Amino acid sequence: MELAHSLLLNEEEYNQLGEYQKSEFIFEWLRFLEKLLPVTSRADIRENQKKLVEQLTSLLNNAPGPPTRRLVAKNLAVLYSTGDTFSVYQTIEKCNELIRSKDDSPSYLPTKLAAVVCLGYLYKKLGRILGNSFTDTVGNVLKAMKNAESQGRYEIMLSLQNILKGLGPAAIPCHRDIYKAARSCLTDRSMAVRCAAAKCLLELQNEAVFMWSTDLDSVVTLCFKSFEGSNYDVRLAVSKLLGTILARALTSKQTPASTKHNFRRISLEEVMELLGTGFLRGSSGFLRASGDMLKGTSSVSRDVRVGVTQAYVVFASTLGGQWLERNFSAFLSHILDLVSQSHPKAIQSQMDAIGCRRCVSFILRATVGGLLGEKAQIAAAKEICQAIWKLKKVVDAAMSDSNLETRIMTADVTASQHVLVCALQELGSLIHGLGTTAAPLLQDSSTGVLEAVISVILHPSISVRLTAAWCLRCIAVALPSYVSLLLDRSIERLSALKSSPEAVTGYSFAVAALLGAVKHCPLGIPHGKGKVIMTVAEDLLCSASQNSRISVQRTQAGWLLIAALMTLGPAVVQHHLPRMLLLWKCVFPSSPKDLETEKTRGDSFTWQVTLEGRAGALCAIKSFVSHCAGLLTDEVVQRLLPPLPGAVDLLTQLSSICKSYGNSLKTSSTVYRHKLYELLAVLPPKTYEGSFCAVLKELVADLTIPDSQIDASTFLLPPLCHEDDLLLLGPLLQETDHRFIEEQLLLGNSVAGGSLEYDPYSIYEKVAKRDSIPKPLPPVLSVVSAATRLFGVIFSHIGETHRLQVLEQLLNSIKQTKGSRQQIVQLNVVSAFSTSLKHLANCKGSLGPEEVKRSALTLVMGALESNNPLLRCAAAECWARLAQVVSDSAFTAGLAQVSFDKIKSARDVVSRTGHSLALGCLYRYLGGIGSTQHLNACVGILYTLSQDNTSPDVQAWALHSLSLIVDLAGPLYHVHVEPTLSLILILLLTVPPTYTEVHQSLGRCLNALITTLGPELQGSSATVSALRTSCLLGCAVMQDNPDCLVQAQAISCLQQLHMFAPRHVNLSNLVSCLCVNLCSSYLLLRRAVVACLRQLVQREAAEVSEYAVALVKESREDFTPDINIREIGLEGALLGLLDKELDQRLCQDIKETLSHMLTSMAVEKLSFWLKLCKDVLAASADFNTVASVDTTQEEETAKLDDASILTSESYERFHPFSNPRWSTRVFAAECVCKIINQCENAGSAHFDITLAQERKQRDSRDDFLVLHLADLIRMAFMAATDHSDQLRLSGLQTLLIVVRKFAAVPEPEFPGHVILEQYQANVGAALRPAFAPETPPDVTAKACQVCSAWIASGVVSDLNDLRRVHQLLVSSLVKVQAGKEAQGQQYNESTSTMEILAVLKAWAEVYIVAVEKQKNQSDAHNHSLKTTKSAEESYRDITSSAGGLLDLVQADLGTLSKLWLAALQDFALLILPSEYASQLPAEGGTFYTAETIENARPHYYNSWALILYATALWLTTTGFIVVDPDEGVTNLSRPVTPTTMCQDSSTRPSVKSPEDVNTDRFHLILGISVEFLCSPRSDAAMENIIACLRALQALFDVPWPRSKIGGDQELGVELLNVLHRLILTRESPDIQLAALEVVRLILFAAQEHVKEKRRSAEVDDGAAEKETLPEFGEGKDTGGLVPGKSLVFATLEFCVCILVRQLPQLNPKLTCSPAVQSGKHLLLSEDGSRLVSAALVILSDVPAICSPEGSVSVLPTILYLIIGVLRETAVKLQDEQLPLTVAASLQALKGLLSSPMARAEKSRTAWTDLLRSALATVLDCWDQVDGLLQQRDEVSLLTAITVFILSSSPEVTTTECLQKRCIEKFKITLDSKDPFVQYKCYQLLHSIFQHPNKTVSYPYIHSLAPSIVRKLQETEKAKPENAAELQVIQEGIKVLTALTATAEEEHRAHLVACLLPILISFLLDENALGSATNATKNLHEFALQNLMQIGPQYSSVFKKLMSSSPTMKARLESAVKGNQESIKVKTAKHAKNPGKSSSIQLKTNFL
Repeated sequence: MELAHSLLLNEEEYNQLGEYQKSEFIFEWLRFLEKLLPVTSRADIRENQKKLVEQLTSLLNNAPGPPTRRLVAKNLAVLYSTGDTFSVYQTIEKCNELIRSKDDSPSYLPTKLAAVVCLGYLYKKLGRILGNSFTDTVGNVLKAMKNAESQGRYEIMLSLQNILKGLGPAAIPCHRDIYKAARSCLTDRSMAVRCAAAKCLLELQNEAVFMWSTDLDSVVTLCFKSFEGSNYDVRLAVSKLLGTILARALTSKQTPASTKHNFRRISLEEVMELLGTGFLRGSSGFLRASGDMLKGTSSVSRDVRVGVTQAYVVFASTLGGQWLERNFSAFLSHILDLVSQSHPKAIQSQMDAIGCRRCVSFILRATVGGLLGEKAQIAAAKEICQAIWKLKKVVDAAMSDSNLETRIMTADVTASQHVLVCALQELGSLIHGLGTTAAPLLQDSSTGVLEAVISVILHPSISVRLTAAWCLRCIAVALPSYVSLLLDRSIERLSALKSSPEAVTGYSFAVAALLGAVKHCPLGIPHGKGKVIMTVAEDLLCSASQNSRISVQRTQAGWLLIAALMTLGPAVVQHHLPRMLLLWKCVFPSSPKDLETEKTRGDSFTWQVTLEGRAGALCAIKSFVSHCAGLLTDEVVQRLLPPLPGAVDLLTQLSSICKSYGNSLKTSSTVYRHKLYELLAVLPPKTYEGSFCAVLKELVADLTIPDSQIDASTFLLPPLCHEDDLLLLGPLLQETDHRFIEEQLLLGNSVAGGSLEYDPYSIYEKVAKRDSIPKPLPPVLSVVSAATRLFGVIFSHIGETHRLQVLEQLLNSIKQTKGSRQQIVQLNVVSAFSTSLKHLANCKGSLGPEEVKRSALTLVMGALESNNPLLRCAAAECWARLAQVVSDSAFTAGLAQVSFDKIKSARDVVSRTGHSLALGCLYRYLGGIGSTQHLNACVGILYTLSQDNTSPDVQAWALHSLSLIVDLAGPLYHVHVEPTLSLILILLLTVPPTYTEVHQSLGRCLNALITTLGPELQGSSATVSALRTSCLLGCAVMQDNPDCLVQAQAISCLQQLHMFAPRHVNLSNLVSCLCVNLCSSYLLLRRAVVACLRQLVQREAAEVSEYAVALVKESREDFTPDINIREIGLEGALLGLLDKELDQRLCQDIKETLSHMLTSMAVEKLSFWLKLCKDVLAASADFNTVASVDTTQEEETAKLDDASILTSESYERFHPFSNPRWSTRVFAAECVCKIINQCENAGSAHFDITLAQERKQRDSRDDFLVLHLADLIRMAFMAATDHSDQLRLSGLQTLLIVVRKFAAVPEPEFPGHVILEQYQANVGAALRPAFAPETPPDVTAKACQVCSAWIASGVVSDLNDLRRVHQLLVSSLVKVQAGKEAQGQQYNESTSTMEILAVLKAWAEVYIVAVEKQKNQSDAHNHSLKTTKSAEESYRDITSSAGGLLDLVQADLGTLSKLWLAALQDFALLILPSEYASQLPAEGGTFYTAETIENARPHYYNSWALILYATALWLTTTGFIVVDPDEGVTNLSRPVTPTTMCQDSSTRPSVKSPEDVNTDRFHLILGISVEFLCSPRSDAAMENIIACLRALQALFDVPWPRSKIGGDQELGVELLNVLHRLILTRESPDIQLAALEVVRLILFAAQEHVKEKRRSAEVDDGAAEKETLPEFGEGKDTGGLVPGKSLVFATLEFCVCILVRQLPQLNPKLTCSPAVQSGKHLLLSEDGSRLVSAALVILSDVPAICSPEGSVSVLPTILYLIIGVLRETAVKLQDEQLPLTVAASLQALKGLLSSPMARAEKSRTAWTDLLRSALATVLDCWDQVDGLLQQRDEVSLLTAITVFILSSSPEVTTTECLQKRCIEKFKITLDSKDPFVQYKCYQLLHSIFQHPNKTVSYPYIHSLAPSIVRKLQETEKAKPENAAELQVIQEGIKVLTALTATAEEEHRAHLVACLLPILISFLLDENALGSATNATKNLHEFALQNLMQIGPQYSSVFKKLMSSSPTMKARLESAVKGNQESIKVKTAKHAKNPGKSSSIQLKTNFL
């Protein structure tokens, strides 16, 4: 294929290829040429032009296929437009000749078509350059059309469209001719030709004025005719034409040309009138009302009505949203008028009425819902309300007529019903879409939305009542605050108007609908409502028999309410269960005898009431079983069962009852059947085994003797077919934007689809995915559908013999019927059987013996050859399921063989399609039948069928089946890949574009092949690259296909290719293809585009975005997207699409795509993304009457009210997003949060303004988040103050994140301030509205969180400024204190729990921060006191803010602490395991009610941790001392429950002592903590665990709780075990450190306890002998520790866990393993070091809580660990620092060595032995070989030895062998080359030499002093080079000086004599001093100072020495003189400090 990539066709290669490869080669060359020509230089083109033209025109004669001819034409056009044009006329002439040719043979057809296409493209590209030649061309083409077949007509129409496009106004002479030709094509037999004609006319109307002026009427009529018998594509194309022309007619300006054509402006009324005629009268014209029209028999065909409906939408969309806003009332009244009484024809039957209503609803939804922004939608809703009021008046007038008879039958009443239904539905949908933004609409009393809707609940028509109820439900879902209110109102009216039948049904519908809405309202309704409703329902059922006029209504209403009540779920229902079961039991006869007596007694009316009641009861139980599965215990099931046999008995009697009482019972009995079947289908089959036979009999009858002659296939079968197979059946079954109206065309003429009035019980059910309103089918159809489902269940549970009988009965019934009736029976039976196979497959059941299989086969076989394609589809699926259930390979092979034989023998389309699909389906359930033979046979047969070009259907089905096999055969298919791929390509290149179904199947095949090849496509071998090229070629052909669904296939194929071989897919082409189709009118294409984008942006977001923008900049003329990518990029375009799109799945995909783009690009394109989000959010601000800000507060008046600061800017300027929906704005706010998150991961500069500004100056392209802070605050503010609650929540969340992330960013211009401080007014303004009384609790709860974060962040230090936000929290606290009673009963009780806990949690956070700040500052203060005295003032400043914050809280602390304790107590009760449920207080807790316990739990889980911490802090700051003075009288006006802890109720006579109260509180906090820490759920938040540990720390920080835990060892051990488990499961260092701190405090408590016991024992036995003291501490006299009971053991376990986790080498078991043996030192992380250090501190404290014997048992372990840490972490660091862990281990050693236990009599000897071993171990660390010495830090080890020497008792270290080794180490170290090591060594020796015990220090002095002196003497020759060496010498001198001081008199002279010469040798003479280095100068000064001190001290020795050595004396004198001179110079300079020099002079006079 690479050889095809050249400018000229490579003819040598081409001629060597075979027939099929030639066409591929040509196509590849043409594709290449298409890309090459635009970028080739003009000169090159001219040079090769002649040859190229020849090659291209010669291709025309080669019978090119459709894609090839299109490319030839495109290339020729481009070639002429860039090269010379002189030979173009010859080319045109040549094409015309080809068209004129008389050759009519099929083989010549492609050439003719190619010529036609070629002309179209030439004229399109070159246009007017071609001058007048077009008249001949057009004439010629039109002439050719007269006898062209459909393909010809199709291509001619498209070519004419291209010609018109190219010529523009120049083509006027031909307009009429083209118009005439297109008119005839618009009603062509072939649908593709109709579509092409519509496109041609659409192009024509751009210039042909007559089409929308003089000929408008005829064009409109023509379009109506075109709709007749049309398919979806035609309706789409023609409606676009019709809508555009009418819009054009309305908006056109008069032109001079048009005045000649007596042209008149047409008005909106007339345009609407034209469209209305089509809607109401169809295509029969305006005047030619034929005879049957007058007789009233003909009705408008549905496809015309649906087409016109789409035209209305196109018309409105073309004129745009603003036009619709201005003309909405006219538009609305016209649309509603379509279903009014003025056109009785449209609504003569119920079916017609439902169809028309659907159309009207669709028009309103698509225009009002799709074109208008929120502001305009609110206006539209007001208009609709007006319409409802008007109709209401008409009804009232009619109803008030006194005469009863006329009253009911008044035509007006029935007539208005359909208009009302449409208006109410649209009003409901509008408000539902607006969500809480609709609040102002409902509050507007002048409109009276609620009044309007409630007033029509009493309408005489049941459908209006139902729709009004549905509308209320929509309002309730949109505005949850109205649910309770509407429920109360409806219940109250229901009770008041119990005697009016309309009121009873209407209001019961309303209540049921509202109950259905509750599950969509997270805030719920008060629990008590359930009780009220149950009472009303019982009352209705009991009183039904009192008044026969309304018995039916009351019965129905009563059961409807109960059924709806069940949707509230188990929590509510369990309270009413007994009453409901009682009613259920009473409604059915208890025995068959009772049923007989009923039959004899009743009349038709009582039966109707009975059946209604029983159907209702069945429905209620079904609702119970579906919604309260949790309550279905065995006991309840047993109580449900008794009435069932009675219900089934009644079912069997129904037909005889109906016979007795005539047809009036027909509907009731059908409904009863339906409801019983539905209930049985959801019950476990075991429960009604006894009734199987009876029920089956009825089912079989229902399936085989249908009442209706309705073909129900379209709703029965799709669920039974596989969704992929449904694609075969054309677009009708696919999801489209017009599904809502297109559905009626599916169902055949007798059914228009479902509607609410068919089944009122559906009003409380959840709506199906795509519907906006439930659409239950007519009872006749629902029964069949319920029967098929139940049959499936029962059939799979009956015995095999019974199965055979049933199947035979079904087969017979099919045989006995004929014609259409037979098809209906067959359809029902196959549906039922297919369902049963599904059940059998699911429960792995078997079908039964051979006879059963045979019958089953016969049944399915018959359906496989049915004329109904949908039935064939379902049968093929059934065929495969049959094989799956039998699961026997011989049977399966037999099935396949049957299909093979059928396909070979049969010639009819039906059996070929059915059996070919069956072959594919077999693979689906048996995943590759395993035998290659079978596969080869299948593939062979399908190849043959797919090339059968006489029948596109056979081709499409065969290819679809092939795609299934490719997909499912797996690796077995590899041998067939190449032939299949070439077959697909040949077909793609040859099948006419009009056979879209074949192309779609080809697309699926290609997709499956690409999946099969998978990652192999990346390969580089020749075969793989050939396959890859073929795949890409196939995709290219499909991309050029005019059908949108084929393009969707192409996109998903490219998406697959991109996944497997990304380098080989041309991304820029793919992206441009995606951008062009982003706004396609086909839903499936848009879905494919977005799904593909979603995948692309996961890898290459930046490239995709760039390509999209680049594409728009080049923008070719054929690309005009509806969206403005140039301004707002692809991201903006997607956001725009998200706003317009209504399809949920697509919206989800768009959101994910945007999230991926944001994740990978937000940081680089920060400004762009923020601007996008800001534009979307700012668009909401234009109708934000910003939540009214209360300006009366004094501090506000000074500062402009907070809100006006932000909204003052004018927003009139252009927005890329006009009025985005609230959901889009919520998404934008979420995006802002994600952007902040991304920036946080990207680097600190985003949160550091100085750094950001610096980097921005360096490179202006850099962008940082902190520079956009104002925008972030502004966006958060706009969102937080919106009307939409969802958006307010998102805005507050954004604000919260901004506050948390930016709180610490300093403001560089004002040091000491932070950058957020300037925005405090905005934050205040954003928060205030959330605390308004009418705000929903979830918003207030969120706002509390923001308040506490803001106060706690420390941004505002001035208390007066803080007070504004603090005030909000105070007001909430007041609300909390008012208690549960004061909460308005608007929402569920659990919401007040949520709000109260949010307030308490917020206060807790503020309190915690205040306490922490104060603590930190007092620490800082204490620290500063140590360092400097002048810190007083600064301290006062600091504490003012912390203390101030604490003062703010202090005022309310009394109240708060009680509330906190109450909340904790509630929580403690709620976390009890379920077996203690009986112990919970009956009336609930302080903040929750018993009924809503489940809903309240999550709120407690959310907030307990901080409340716990705050309570612990409060208790510890009061030191557990304070117990409220007014303990008995609590200052809370809330009921005192038995659970209140520290609030005493009057029922308890004894007042608890403070000690008891404290103990209770202590155990409460400890208990909650331990319960939580025992097993924190895996999703438990880190913050909760840390808060819990901090609470424990705070608790044990004060003496009283420590005494509790110190005294209760079991408690301490348990707590330690819990903490141990916690650190095992949580890796976080923060958690582990906090846990360590708690362990330390527990140990400390134990120490205190032991000390206290020892002290008191000593005091008591003061006189007694010390020996007899009992042993305190663990280990008693034996030293044994019991695991599980021992605190010491638990502590050790804990510390070992921490240490081994950080340093695995410490584990002796591990040290042997090779993994650790390598002995490399691991440098611990900072956190790791902190953990190890903390553990060591604890370890060194352990012996203190042991008895002496106990201490001996733990000491080895402790020493092992401490020395182990020392050994493993003593590594030299770069900066000579001591590692943190080493310092800690040395500290721990020191603590141990100085422990009193080492000196205690009982343990002394043991300790001494152990400590000696420890010292030996330390010494051994040195001797480890492995060449590791260079890393080991000698200093640390020496220090350890020194600690031993200094801290332990002498007998440990004076043992000779140890002492020798120690001295040895010091000697080695003294000779170290490293000055730092030497320096440290001297320091350590210094401390050892000064040891008070001579036995310790003397050996060291003896051994080491001489070598020190020697080293210092050597220095004379080698002077120090640098500061480090200097330091060593100075330290050495200090050691000697100290030695001299401590030496005994007789040796001292000797030492001084050594020291002085050394010091003098360091002095320099004057000359040397000048040139000396810094180090030697310093040494000189140091020596001089020392000499001056030593001289006077030891004057005798000094004088002696001086006299004996004159050189020394001379040297010293000169040095002293030099020193004095330099001092004189200095004093002259600074004559400030005279005292200093004189003192030196005095000292020098010692000679």
